[in-house]
Amino acid sequence: RRGLLAPQNTFIEDVIRITTNQQSHFLVCNAKIVGYPIVFCDSGFCRMTGYCRVDILHKEAVCKFMQGEQTDVNTIERFKQVLDDQMQETLEILFYRVDKSILWTKTTVTPIRNNQDAINLFLITFKDITAQKQLMEEDASKITSLGMLVRLARTVSRSMAKHPAICLINITTLQSSQDGMFPNDQSIPRYCQEVPRTPANILLHHSAFKSFWDWAILILTFYTAVMVPYNAAFQGKTMDNILVLVIDSVVDVVFFIDIMLNFHMTFVGPGGEVVSDPTVIRINYLKSWFIVDLLSCLPYDAFNAFPDATENVSNLLSALKVVRLLRLGRVARKLDQYIEYGAAVLVLLIVMFALIAHWFACIWFTIGNIEASRGVQYSWLQRLGRETEASYVKINDSDGEIIWVGGPSDAMSYASALYFTLSCMTSVGFGNVSASSEYEKLFTVCMMILGSLLYATIFGNVTTIFQQMYSSTGRYHEMLKNVKDFMKLHCVPRSLSERVIDYVISTWSINKGIDSNKVVLNYCPADLKADICVHLNRHVFSEHPAFQLASEGCLRALAVHFQLSHWAPGDMLFHQGESLDSLCFIITGSLEVVQDEQIVAILTKGDVVGDQFWKEPGINQCMANVRALTYCDLHLIKSEKLMEVLTFYQQFAISFERTLKLTYNLRKRIVFKKISDIIKEKELEEKKLDLSETHPVRKIISRFRK
Repeated sequence: RRGLLAPQNTFIEDVIRITTNQQSHFLVCNAKIVGYPIVFCDSGFCRMTGYCRVDILHKEAVCKFMQGEQTDVNTIERFKQVLDDQMQETLEILFYRVDKSILWTKTTVTPIRNNQDAINLFLITFKDITAQKQLMEEDASKITSLGMLVRLARTVSRSMAKHPAICLINITTLQSSQDGMFPNDQSIPRYCQEVPRTPANILLHHSAFKSFWDWAILILTFYTAVMVPYNAAFQGKTMDNILVLVIDSVVDVVFFIDIMLNFHMTFVGPGGEVVSDPTVIRINYLKSWFIVDLLSCLPYDAFNAFPDATENVSNLLSALKVVRLLRLGRVARKLDQYIEYGAAVLVLLIVMFALIAHWFACIWFTIGNIEASRGVQYSWLQRLGRETEASYVKINDSDGEIIWVGGPSDAMSYASALYFTLSCMTSVGFGNVSASSEYEKLFTVCMMILGSLLYATIFGNVTTIFQQMYSSTGRYHEMLKNVKDFMKLHCVPRSLSERVIDYVISTWSINKGIDSNKVVLNYCPADLKADICVHLNRHVFSEHPAFQLASEGCLRALAVHFQLSHWAPGDMLFHQGESLDSLCFIITGSLEVVQDEQIVAILTKGDVVGDQFWKEPGINQCMANVRALTYCDLHLIKSEKLMEVLTFYQQFAISFERTLKLTYNLRKRIVFKKISDIIKEKELEEKKLDLSETHPVRKIISRFRK
């Protein structure tokens, strides 16, 4: 899967990641409205100050609600000047928390630009430095006399002479603490839709290089699956065949390089997102396929390079080479790319059947070779040697032991073994190559049992396999085809059709085309349906305090009426002027509220948007547009359904009305004045004044006065 790759506005997510690493919190303010109102508040800022997000939104950027007696007026004036000049600067400001305790913050103002390179937002970050300020005040109170200052200077000079590295670290730390959050303009995130970017040392899993590399790995994997059993059965010590040793070494090196690449390769997460974080990628690979890949790359032929290695050690190491068959796990990882095509599945099944027959042929030859070396005249290799006039010859070795040498060639032996295994797996055999010894008959019985199961499974149930593989994929392609045909039939514009197709694909990646109402909920009784709905809406009930006092029956009644919806970037949830009839809880993603082409709020996980129809009954109009910035998962409930539950559960209605606070009430219109309008008014006034001074009547009156 390519993952969800549509352009997204991930400004909030990027800033949260940056500020979390630097242990700071932030506000986002509109730079085009008078007073620069706050449109987004970080949850960490709420914890630091004690204020609720609802109490902070739409307040002025200078945070008057946090100022107090000891707040420096000059610093606040400088704060306002920085905002007016749209500059980037860091200030140390004394604020007050909600409990009136002192809060020293290092406040950084950063202008944020959009697609048109215009500044439309301010990012204001706050870092708590209260502990540092208190420590500095205590140290300053201790140094009260000139003598203590002299002694302190001497102590510092001695410490610099003895420990210059420590002093250098302290100076460097002080300088770094004075730096802003963003070292240069290129590192400042923009408020715009962008294609997901990956770090410089990370490779995309859907790139052209990755496709080429996957095919190379696939070919080498099949080479390993064929040659490893063959070499273990027919070759003996690997050093006897230099060419095979070189090829195997090259294959091992390629697979080792593949392990290194897998530590720098993106993957698709469970939610359809493309994971590009290097730490997450490495942890995921270590937990999944790293051990298997490492065992398949170990140099088992290294011991055979020593001339003192005995025949038993050589045979053992040759058998250990079979561990390299673990590389077939890579084939399993790539099958999902070709599982949609019937011809590809059929070819893969036939190749797998032939590969298993090849493995059985190697085992069959190994058993026959052991029996022939022991001098068993009725073994299948002994009989094949007599039929092909390449009989085994009995000789005495240097120790006086009798050994059997000669016999049919490796090519004839392998061809006969493969012919026998295929004939037994597809039928009962023809008798020209048959089992005679007890080991041969035992292996033949096992092979016939496994072969008959494989034959019946692969060739006898091909139709069933196709139906199981393509049940969901067929529905997906049929749905996608119907959508595309609809777009062509009604001549839908290309931009709109791409949005529709992107939404269909992203929704399918999340729910796999499963409609919970049709597939599960319609088949369940009311009690079981309510339990499932409570589980599906568990994030809403657990994260919002308004539902904490609800009884189990109340939660079940509410859960049945909740609707789960998925929205793609750019989709409009609410349009200005339409009727408000639902309450929306944000589970994942980011939304923006736009009024008169100005951003008045940015909403994210945990926020609630809609109308307080339980306090102000009646159908009202929406005063702003609500648009998705990223892929969003929302839980909505209609007003009439919620009012039914509140009417029935009176105690819950009281706590719900008191506890639930809308992050943004779409019924209320925000009154603001644009800075551009003020500038235009001033220009008009100046023009009027100039015209009045140049009027001819005004000139005559002024001369008469003179």
